[in-house]
Amino acid sequence: MPKVMGRQLCIVAVLFAALLTACATRYGYHRDELYFLAAGKHLDWGYADQPPLVPLLARAMSAIDADSLLLLRLPSILAATFVVVCAGLMARELGGGRGAQILASVAVASAAMVLGIGHLLSTASFDMAAVALVCLLVLLLLRDSEARHVERNRADEHRPIAPQWWLAAGLVVGIGLQNKLLLIFPVAALVLALILVGPRKVFATRYFPMAVGLAVAIWLPYLVWQANNDWPQWELSRAIAGGSSGTSDSLFAFVLSQFGLMGPLLAPLWGFGLWRLWRDARRRAFVVAYAVLFVVFAASGGKAYYLGGMYPVLLAAGAVPVAARLGDRRIRWAAVGSVLTVNGVASAVLFLPVLPVSTLRDSPVLAINYDAGETIGWPEFVARIGEVRARLGPDVAILTDNYGEAGAIERFGAAYDLPIPHSGHNSYWWWGPPSDSATAVLTVGIGRDQLAGVFGEIEPAGHIDNGLGIDNDEQGQPLFICRAPRASLAQLWPQAKQLS
Repeated sequence: MPKVMGRQLCIVAVLFAALLTACATRYGYHRDELYFLAAGKHLDWGYADQPPLVPLLARAMSAIDADSLLLLRLPSILAATFVVVCAGLMARELGGGRGAQILASVAVASAAMVLGIGHLLSTASFDMAAVALVCLLVLLLLRDSEARHVERNRADEHRPIAPQWWLAAGLVVGIGLQNKLLLIFPVAALVLALILVGPRKVFATRYFPMAVGLAVAIWLPYLVWQANNDWPQWELSRAIAGGSSGTSDSLFAFVLSQFGLMGPLLAPLWGFGLWRLWRDARRRAFVVAYAVLFVVFAASGGKAYYLGGMYPVLLAAGAVPVAARLGDRRIRWAAVGSVLTVNGVASAVLFLPVLPVSTLRDSPVLAINYDAGETIGWPEFVARIGEVRARLGPDVAILTDNYGEAGAIERFGAAYDLPIPHSGHNSYWWWGPPSDSATAVLTVGIGRDQLAGVFGEIEPAGHIDNGLGIDNDEQGQPLFICRAPRASLAQLWPQAKQLS
């Protein structure tokens, strides 16, 4: 039985995981991580903006150590490391030897998006891992469709893979859909591509419909939750397509960002991989799937990273002929290695917390990596809220503009005796309004014009300042003390709902 991973691939994976671990506790929580921690306190089969997997993981990590940022991010470190390993295994499945496997895995390990998703607990981490594994399983199934009855004479060669691996694909897709709805698009695109360009006989087994049934069965509780709550995920998707997210992209930015997701220096490698896969009739479906996804996401206003899960297989496909061309010539390998090193260093500086916080404001990082700014200043943010509320008395509720602000108050507010905050943003709206017994409401990040229709008395209470000059979403946001609601807060709550 062949080894699943060679020693060199293991070394690449360990070094990659060590880098992410070393950077995990620099800067601070991302707004989404604070939201996941809050959602984990309200475990359910679904939420307005996501399935339950990541909130469940956040709840589990918090139960072990509620104060450990490293532990919270450990699942994403493992998921990103798994993507790196999958790249090496895909290169092997595409006919590459040890050199191709190392080249593919190191290329993916140096990629900007892979480093980024490995640093933060996010749905994107597990979505990319799921897409990579699905691509690997499809490669195995495609080989089996050609060689199921061919005997192998060499002990170190791969044995044919049984079509029962469709069940593994179904399991991965089902679990992946409990993480992020986005997975349905690359899966559907691959199935469509196989139907269009073949080999169609890969579907000629009873295990394919069984796999579909398994995936749907695992996904079903989330679909039931969505149906019972009027499909908020659909409304949210339309809002994102309309540009409501901080990482939403224009069509031009979507196209241009494809060259930056892995790092510009890797574009020739994955472009070569596209060409090589197109020339291979058995694996041409991956190119068609990539093209379909590109058009769908670009036309529908999707975010640039939605396409990111397809790049590991493209990089693996490009690595195989490149490694063969390099042969045993160390000078050529050194040249390629230097390119990967430059790509990796640039990616790490931009997408890992490498620079000191004090230098971040004057660096290009914030302009390129929106998420970096969202990991800075949350303790100072909550300290400011605590300072204002301390002057108002114990019966003052807190209402925030977005889930990141509310999640930060839940995470750091105990030191200032702050109550559980409220927000109309995404799932926080489902968790209910402030109590009508509150003597006042301290609002965070909500404009006076919005508040004027709800409260009769609005008193300015200053602004948020992270003290670092970091221009993130919270910097400079207003604080107001609001009294005399025009109706009970419970009656006004439906107006507060916002999905974005």
